[in-house]
Order: sequence, then structure tokens, then C-alpha cells
Amino acid sequence: MPKKSFAELISSPGMPVLVDFYADWCGPCKTMAPILEQVANQHQGKVKVIKVDVDKNPAAAQQFRVQGIPTLILFHKGQPVWRQSGVVPAQQLSQAIGSVIQ
Repeated sequence: MPKKSFAELISSPGMPVLVDFYADWCGPCKTMAPILEQVANQHQGKVKVIKVDVDKNPAAAQQFRVQGIPTLILFHKGQPVWRQSGVVPAQQLSQAIGSVIQ
């Protein structure tokens, strides 16, 4: 299966896509990982979660002006509809996703 481009990944039809921009050396990113997993499980089948390593994919990070990590961006129909930098509490993240999936 050919590797999809970032643009193809975020414009998943009918399903919002949550992108986690992170790096392996980033402490807050490690804190965010279990929160992200918990929220992804809560919204299973309703949201797609993608992790993007900024060291391996600098172009994607630059395209969305990611200054600090972790940065979470929620895309709906290919457009960013919500973004937050730093560690986001599960409830806040869940509300952001909930506002897009009705």
C-alpha cells in the first residue's frame, strides 16, 4: 500500500482527523501520549488520530506553523478547526472532538 501524503491523511472523508505533532525527546509529548490514547478510545470510529514526528516530518510542521510541541490540530474535511499547544487535558480534548462530530 503506498504511503499517503499528509494532505491525503488529514482530508479523511467524513471523519475528523486529530494530528499530534510531537518528538521522541519531548517530555510533555510523553505526558500527552496516554491522554491521546484515552480520548482516541472514547471516540473510536468517529475520529482518526495521527502522530507526526516533527523531526522526521519538518515540512508538515512548517506548513501548520508548529512552534512548540506537543501541538494538537484537529482537521475536519482537510481544514484545521481547532488547535492547542502543550499538554491538553483529556476532557478539553474530548470536548473539541465532540464539537466537530455530531
